[in-house]
Amino acid sequence: MSTYTSTLGGRTHRFDGLARLLAAASPERSGDRLAGLAAESAQARVAARWALADVPLARFLAEPVIPYEDDDVTRLIVDTHDAVAFAAVAGLTVGEFREWLLSDAADATALAALAPGLTPEMTAAVSKLMGNADLVAVARKVRVVTAFRSTIGLPGRLATRLQPNHPTDEPAGVAAALLDGLLLGSGDAVIGINPATDSPKAVRDLLELLDGVIQRYAIPTQSCVLSHVTTSIDLMAAGAPVDLVFQSIAGTQAANASFGVTLGLLDEAYEAARALGRGTVGSNALYFETGQGSALSADAHRGVDQQTVEARAYAVARRYEPLLVNTVVGFIGPEYLYDGRQILRAALEDHFCGKLLGLPMGLDICYTNHADADDDIATMLTMLGVAGASFVICTPGGDDIMLNYQSASFHDVLYLREVLGLRPAPEFEAWLDGIGLLDERGGIRSVAGAAHPLMAIGKELAA
Repeated sequence: MSTYTSTLGGRTHRFDGLARLLAAASPERSGDRLAGLAAESAQARVAARWALADVPLARFLAEPVIPYEDDDVTRLIVDTHDAVAFAAVAGLTVGEFREWLLSDAADATALAALAPGLTPEMTAAVSKLMGNADLVAVARKVRVVTAFRSTIGLPGRLATRLQPNHPTDEPAGVAAALLDGLLLGSGDAVIGINPATDSPKAVRDLLELLDGVIQRYAIPTQSCVLSHVTTSIDLMAAGAPVDLVFQSIAGTQAANASFGVTLGLLDEAYEAARALGRGTVGSNALYFETGQGSALSADAHRGVDQQTVEARAYAVARRYEPLLVNTVVGFIGPEYLYDGRQILRAALEDHFCGKLLGLPMGLDICYTNHADADDDIATMLTMLGVAGASFVICTPGGDDIMLNYQSASFHDVLYLREVLGLRPAPEFEAWLDGIGLLDERGGIRSVAGAAHPLMAIGKELAA
């Protein structure tokens, strides 16, 4: 294990190993403090950043933060590293890499070519040396495009996950929220339900409800019921209408085990989903969710700070060419991200690291009701819209009544599209235009009463 030092104000600070250095360099957050990994003082944090800036990027290949022999995520990161792609930045330190990322040389083409050569730890390291504006500026340059029945991640577009959750999976309640979202132009990334139970019958009923609406009204989107991957595999084998296979993932083997997941199981799901061939404009058929603090909450962080562990989860996601990846950035609670400031910083970090690694990153910009946050969702939404997020999750009124947390609303997305000149996914936009819901600016047209083009869907769902 290497030792890293820097002298600041006449005091020499020592950090034993890359994992300790990365943790000490992280911006303050409650999860790292809880785990005993945070820097002991603001001075120590600055000293760690000085030391981290001088670490060669190649060092992260020689010194894994979790040993190769102990962790299958580490083995995945090392074994799939693309040395040819890495050659463009192989001679840089972390500090020099930051300067390169902010330069004109790091354009969309260069960043796309570099992605296979970066490890999660490299992206986490450089993010710790960047301000919020830096994270926005670099992430905005990266374009990752994926497709199933709609195309996600194109320039000038912002897609949405329509989340019609219900505390008991009651079809009428799900249908009401589904219609609410469609009325406001949401759902082009996915119509995704968190089921109240993982019962195969309940999950299949929800899948058939969503698929019936999508097929009957030719809506160019995809459905997903966020059940465990094993439930999805069984339902695919039984002929259920599965579009996207979902799974929560994390950045260590032990944390994934706490979710009941192995890489082998994800391999099986990947092959089964692609074999169905349900996409019309693309074949990206997996959907992953992550979140800072998940490994720590499972006591599976292996002494690595929560942001670096989060970035390692993106190596797992990258293996399976997903349609969508999102960090549920404030969902776990203030034990891990205490307030709006910490949640915003984590959101920008996660989006930045995921995009650099070549993932179609979106966010559930959210917080639990006991977090120290208020109108922070509007701030986070605006900054991530500027940063070029592929999609965001939205719920009726911004209040998920099943998961009991605050998120963005359908109206929030209309605000963001308007002020930033963003539009829905092209296939979904064409559908909205075709049924008469799109106005001349690309927004949602106000139509009253029985003349509304979605009245037929409303009547069918009500029945």
